[in-house]
Amino acid sequence: MAEFKVELPKMGESVAEATITTWLNAVGDSIEEDEPIVEIATDKVDSEVPAPCSGILKEILFNEGDVVAVGSVFAVISSVIENENTAPELDISINNEKDQKTIENQQETIENEQETIENEILQPLENNINITSENNYKNSKKFYSPLVKSIAEKEGISIEELDIIVGNGANGRVTKADILAYLKNRKGTANNLNQQKVDLKLNNSKKSSLSVSGNDEIIEMGRMRKMIADHMVNSVHTAPHVTSFVEADVTNLVKWRNKIKKSFEEKEGEKLTFTPIFIEAIAKALRDFPLVNSSIDGDNIIVKNDINIGMATALPSGNLIVPVIKNADQLNLVGVAKKVNDLANRAKLGQLKPDEIAGGTYTVSNVGTFGNVMGTPIINQPQSAILALGAIKKKPAVIETECGDLIGIRHLMFLSHSYDHRNIDGALGGQFVRKVADYLENFDVNRTL
Repeated sequence: MAEFKVELPKMGESVAEATITTWLNAVGDSIEEDEPIVEIATDKVDSEVPAPCSGILKEILFNEGDVVAVGSVFAVISSVIENENTAPELDISINNEKDQKTIENQQETIENEQETIENEILQPLENNINITSENNYKNSKKFYSPLVKSIAEKEGISIEELDIIVGNGANGRVTKADILAYLKNRKGTANNLNQQKVDLKLNNSKKSSLSVSGNDEIIEMGRMRKMIADHMVNSVHTAPHVTSFVEADVTNLVKWRNKIKKSFEEKEGEKLTFTPIFIEAIAKALRDFPLVNSSIDGDNIIVKNDINIGMATALPSGNLIVPVIKNADQLNLVGVAKKVNDLANRAKLGQLKPDEIAGGTYTVSNVGTFGNVMGTPIINQPQSAILALGAIKKKPAVIETECGDLIGIRHLMFLSHSYDHRNIDGALGGQFVRKVADYLENFDVNRTL
């Protein structure tokens, strides 16, 4: 029997540690190679760590909520490499450092391992257990860990019933905590559930320092919401924010997109939204004003040569995440569109990798998606600036022509540029957002892809 030490893998640049959020298996569980064994969370993204080999989870070295450094061993898996029906041999060699108690502990460990082997391998064979139910669980399109399937089978939960349980694990996966909570509610009465809700509110109200009435609802912040809150407060405390506003006439851009979007989708298999067009213009402006693409380290200003644009994305949970388009200035519009769609879709499904939300040098927030005409965004530290894109609205506007001024219906939008006044003065911050507006207003309506 060999032992494999499971180490916390490297999860991208600048990520040095992670928090153990949920163990998907317990000590003694059988594990298949590449099966997720634990859910972890960093200040960037949540993810899972797969098992490096098949075997039995022998030891868990950290509890849920513990912070683990990258490269640290956090679990041990025993892999049976010989006849699985054979118990390990006891090392009976004794030296001056081994006493009788040590031998007894070793014997007890071997007996426990032998019992695990008998329970999980030999006993089912001897009792000729019907494995039809296990096969039924395999028919599900969802993934369930061996522990979850074992609990479901023991409690008589059918595959149909198992499939309707809402999972809180990565990608909506049902965890041990989920199925146990479901069983608790399944067995309880309505009165018991109501009492549990009352007790929960009473317990939460005791923790609050604010005065609350009986009509108030107290919601405890989740881990991700706490991190967002800390990040925003830190940004406001760190950087003196200034915001400049520009209204841009994007009529030509709107006309071009309306003309090209159907053929674009047929040709590329991707929808063409306004976001990649905006990001293309922002990348050009960052090349024109490189100091905006910078960060502050003490008394030094670090100007970034790479233009990595993050796009703030709202999640179904109500939280926020910022996937990053690396080297956005080196992609054509088709490439940017594909990146935007891919990152946005996988962000909402919780499938982003740590590297995909790291390394941003500038951030865009499309508040127009929610019908907002403008906003005053908070800088995503350690960056120096962020741009909010307002909703595009049809408005009457003055049109200057060679024959005089006219009133016409135009497509207008506000751009709101928040920046760190320590290294970006009002002139630079204002010139930058004006340059973005110029690129959008001068969009070539005859452009081809």
